[in-house]
Amino acid sequence: MQDPHASSSALQLVERQKRSVRTLLVRIRSKLRRPKVEDELEPFHLRIPFVPPEVWGIIIQHACLFNHDPLDTARELSFLESPSTQLATYRASMATKKSLSLVSKQWNALARSFLFEFVWISRAAQAKALARTLLMEYVENLPSSGKFIRRLHIETPALERCAPADLRTILDYSPHLYIYSDHHSVQRSAYEDAPDPRCSPEEILKLVAHPKIRRLSWTSYDDVPFELRMAPLGSNLTTRLEYLELSTRSPSLPNLSTILSGSSSSSAGDFQHLQMNVHLPALRALKVSLDNNTFAVLASWDMPNLTNLSVMSSDFSYTGEGFSRFFQAHGAKLTQLELGHSSSALEEYYLTTPQHLLALQQQNQNHHQPPVPLAEWCPNLREFICSADAEWHWQSPDWIAPHILLPSHPRVELIGIRDIDTRLLEDPMTPLDARQPYGADVDDKLFDALLCADADTPCFPLFEQISSLLRRDAFPALRFVRDLSTESHRMRTVRPHPRVLQFWRKAVARCAERGVWFEDCTGVNITQRALRRATLSGDAPTRA
Repeated sequence: MQDPHASSSALQLVERQKRSVRTLLVRIRSKLRRPKVEDELEPFHLRIPFVPPEVWGIIIQHACLFNHDPLDTARELSFLESPSTQLATYRASMATKKSLSLVSKQWNALARSFLFEFVWISRAAQAKALARTLLMEYVENLPSSGKFIRRLHIETPALERCAPADLRTILDYSPHLYIYSDHHSVQRSAYEDAPDPRCSPEEILKLVAHPKIRRLSWTSYDDVPFELRMAPLGSNLTTRLEYLELSTRSPSLPNLSTILSGSSSSSAGDFQHLQMNVHLPALRALKVSLDNNTFAVLASWDMPNLTNLSVMSSDFSYTGEGFSRFFQAHGAKLTQLELGHSSSALEEYYLTTPQHLLALQQQNQNHHQPPVPLAEWCPNLREFICSADAEWHWQSPDWIAPHILLPSHPRVELIGIRDIDTRLLEDPMTPLDARQPYGADVDDKLFDALLCADADTPCFPLFEQISSLLRRDAFPALRFVRDLSTESHRMRTVRPHPRVLQFWRKAVARCAERGVWFEDCTGVNITQRALRRATLSGDAPTRA
């Protein structure tokens, strides 16, 4: 008789074998079968570790920065630097900030401060929209976005200027503002019957002239005397102001006698009422485009650290006593000076020399000093910036000074030249489309021929002006000449036209003879090899 325990054990063994064979078959099928499309498209879930909000804030801050920090007040104190912030760059940065603020509520709260830290107003409607937003936040008892505003830049077309009421509202809700720029972009009417006193220029200036302000660009729109308009600065609260730009946009024009006399309301010795008790201990850069009386007012200001000055006054303002008073008071501190347009209109100055300069000439008649001893007033000058529109002068027909008021200086090491591109395009042999890349190839034979001494020189007055800078008796310490035009840089580096190339080949060669480096707008040396490389650039489109 068969044992029942042995039969049950055999059955269990058979079942285990069947189960193991079935499991093996399942594994083989799973390896041999192709994966389904659904399995391939199944999303991969990644578990992101917790990141503190402070770290996200730093990440968002760096994501919002492009090539520079718009809140860095240490930049652009030198007038050799071109403005780093352009409207196109600002709009691209704002698009990035807006995208980051729409990711989530947490990111919106973190990106909000960067969204409002720099406000560029390019149309009147934008100022009105920002003012309305700040007002509605106050009415609805919401956290104000104005506390994040650090920089306010107003630059609009003439027909899109901002309303003073909107500007007043924006400034009222921006307590931490420390960079303010108004570039002729605020509505001001001399025929307004009942202007709002809260929106007057004096009240607006009081709002921005606080201890936190570091950069200020201010425009005067009427004929109110400068010393009265700038009275809020007399409180001496702007102790951290590093950069100040003053310009005027007066609706009326002075008469001819006022221009020729160089003064609108003051005689040669009557400047006592123009004195102001203004102390700016941190001011390092000053840019002005004002008249003679304004220079007399600025002469009384205390600016112990002023080193950089840019003067964009009209030609006849250079001949007034206020101009000389200013440079006698502050010229010794200057290391960088920019003088604007130098035209033949200044010849009138030599024909009708003012009385205060006649007395100065009589005192120094045995020393043969120039009528305006600017080099003597600015003995520590190291950098000088002029325009490329200097013209021939009848008293020195053999050469062209960089500026008629500074024909020479013993210590200037660098001279920057603006608007070279404009003068190049004025050359009658240069075509109007010289801004565009040149389509034809410039072979080695043609490239060498452009430096031939027998060949004519494009834009001969500009070339002579640059050559005059290289005279050892005029600027013996000169080491660098810099082209400050970005458009000229593009014309020179992207398939330049042969006329443009010929000018630069001769200019660089002339500087090399004198041992002077010719630099582009970024401070990089221009060499013959770089000019040759520009003709070989293959990324420029070819003309039809």
